[in-house]
Amino acid sequence: MKTLSGRDHAAARRAVAAGLPAILPRLWRFAWALSGAPDLADDLVQATCLRALEKASQFTPGSRLDRWAFCICRSLWLNDLRARRLRRGNGQVPMEETDIVDPSPGVEMNILAREIVEQVMALPRGQREAVMLVYVEGFSYREAAGIMQVPLGTVMSRLATARRRLARFGDAGAEGARGKTRKQTGGASVGTPAAPAEEGRETGTGKDT
Repeated sequence: MKTLSGRDHAAARRAVAAGLPAILPRLWRFAWALSGAPDLADDLVQATCLRALEKASQFTPGSRLDRWAFCICRSLWLNDLRARRLRRGNGQVPMEETDIVDPSPGVEMNILAREIVEQVMALPRGQREAVMLVYVEGFSYREAAGIMQVPLGTVMSRLATARRRLARFGDAGAEGARGKTRKQTGGASVGTPAAPAEEGRETGTGKDT
């Protein structure tokens, strides 16, 4: 690894310190997806920020701070899992105890958003990570593969499996909504949204884990 001069080290540390506040909400979402609990996510984000500042000499100013910080976050979490071999009862908490939904939409939209998040959090951790990185945080498949340290095809496989599971939830929710609508409109039905199209940004194969 290239050794930075004192001046370069100071510049890298300033870049990390200046950039961390802007990515904290995204970093917390990812930490929450990993841990499944808001309190664990808080601790993980704090540890990530401290480690990022400690290892600032390894960061190249002008490169992707978010991707670098996400890698640190995931590494810390996996190290903690290996050390403790448990997640405090899997770390899950009732969704009503979290504050991750935009308060501006109406009550119905917030309820739907919480139900969707519940389904995402019920996915296996690998699928949950992939969904959060690609669909929520906007990383490319290749970037997500780098953060998760898995082959590109594995990311695509996990996303495909997650989409199928979430689609089944969406179909069930839409059927319930149609039933309510039929009662309100005297029998008229409402169509369901189409399933997400297969991604074309990257290609590859892999087994879901």
